[in-house]
Amino acid sequence: MTKSFAGLAAVLSLTMCMIMDVHAQQADMTFFITSVGNGKGADYGGLEGADRFCRALAATVGAGNHTWRAYLSTQGAGAINARDRIGNGPWQNIKGVVIARNLAELHGDNNLNKQTALTEKGEINNGRGDTPNKHDILTGSQADGTAFTDTADHTCGNWTKSGEGSAQLGHHDRLGLKDDAPAHSWNSAHPSQGCSDAKLAATGGAGLLYCFAVK
Repeated sequence: MTKSFAGLAAVLSLTMCMIMDVHAQQADMTFFITSVGNGKGADYGGLEGADRFCRALAATVGAGNHTWRAYLSTQGAGAINARDRIGNGPWQNIKGVVIARNLAELHGDNNLNKQTALTEKGEINNGRGDTPNKHDILTGSQADGTAFTDTADHTCGNWTKSGEGSAQLGHHDRLGLKDDAPAHSWNSAHPSQGCSDAKLAATGGAGLLYCFAVK
């Protein structure tokens, strides 16, 4: 009986250590792709709504202690650059893999790809070749993380439209129809066909966001 209890105690102790380790990893997560969209296409109610969405999903896995921001730019008067919203890094996924150490690396030679750009649940998001393809991530940004300065709609009305319009998208799997820089871009690959869930799906996405922890 004594040996049986000792064995059970050892198993319970190991289990608790594993649980604590998982919780620690979740708390330390500072980057993820949303596992789902909000069901309204690109309409997140603006930047504040998108940030709330990131924060809510992070909280479901124990990482709500950070200040979360969606990687999104806006246009027009008072335009905001996505790169200016997300802090200075470093950023790591739920498994502790570093995506980028700083802003320069994030917008240069980073470690963001299909295997590392995990969801808040630690899952790999579908990419090109999977069904359905969900590799198009909303960003509204140029490759350097700055806002567009022309008059075309690159942000679905600053993330308030779910019908007509367009949003600039990035490929989280770094794959596209061509073997060129835009196709391999994580944050500025091409525009969407529209702003609705149906149009985003037809383009190759699901209205997903990149979420980064400022601190």
